[in-house]
Amino acid sequence: MKRIALALLAASFLAAPAMAQNAAQVDRAQNGASCPKCNLFQADFNNRTLKNKNFAGARLRQADMGLGIFNGTSFAGADLRDINGSAALFGRVNFAGANLTNANFVGAYLEHANFSGAILSGVNFSGAELGSATGLTQRQMDQTCGDRSTVLPRGLRIPVCVVH
Repeated sequence: MKRIALALLAASFLAAPAMAQNAAQVDRAQNGASCPKCNLFQADFNNRTLKNKNFAGARLRQADMGLGIFNGTSFAGADLRDINGSAALFGRVNFAGANLTNANFVGAYLEHANFSGAILSGVNFSGAELGSATGLTQRQMDQTCGDRSTVLPRGLRIPVCVVH
């Protein structure tokens, strides 16, 4: 009896729906709508202009935001793990409390971005401009990496990315 109960329990977990993106929400966001708390998992925002939008609390994990323009947008408390934000413009963006684990910001513009309380473990800031970013601590920066061309706020330093 115990085995049957365990098998049924395991089957119910396997049958649970995955947290896939919400296609309608992705479509609205790609077309310029704010979408706080939306499920935008793996959404393609490559080369899009989405300035002054609200994506606070949204799930943008593994989204492609490369070459995009997101100036003035709020990603406060959002799940931005594993995003590609390479060569994108994130000026005056709010990342407060966001999870940016393993995000790629190679060559990104992040001037005046707010990183207060953000999780930055594994973030690559090589070539990024962060000179006027706020809310950054040395403890956060110690979990990231960059290169000689990374521009940081005064008093902060960044470990060099190790190439494998």
